[in-house]
Parts: sequence; structure tokens; C-alpha cells
Amino acid sequence: MSDKPDDAKSRADEAKKRRRELIRGLSMLSQVSIMMVACVVIGVFLGKFLDDRLGTTPWLLLVCSLLGVAASIKAVYDLSKR
Repeated sequence: MSDKPDDAKSRADEAKKRRRELIRGLSMLSQVSIMMVACVVIGVFLGKFLDDRLGTTPWLLLVCSLLGVAASIKAVYDLSKR
């Protein structure tokens, strides 16, 4: 008769563990997506700013955009190693 409360408790603990893992996975997914977008957007704005200042339209925009993409790939790679 004492097995039933333990069984219910273990199911509740298992449900909490699954919820924690789901939240951890969702937070990792949102962190990756925000990081990728931020790197590319910073690269685009930096390239546009430098193009306007130096009159090199569109070359620095393209270079900085590609650097932003490369930075986002590296950031995701570094995050996946953790």
C-alpha cells in the first residue's frame, strides 16, 4: 500500500524533469536564434555605416554581412561545444 504514494511521487518527479529539459531546450534554441540574427544585423549595420562614411557602396556592406554570418556560425559552434 505504501508503493502507490512513491509511484505517484516518482511520476511527478519525472514530469518535473521533463519540463525542465523542455525549458532548457527551448532556451537554448532561442539563444541560438537571437545570437545568429544579432551577428548578421550588426554586420549589416556596420557595413552600411562604413559604406556611407567611406563611399565604398556596396562593398563593405557585403564584406561585413559575410563576416556577420561567419561570426554567427562560429558562435553557434562554440555554443554547441558547451
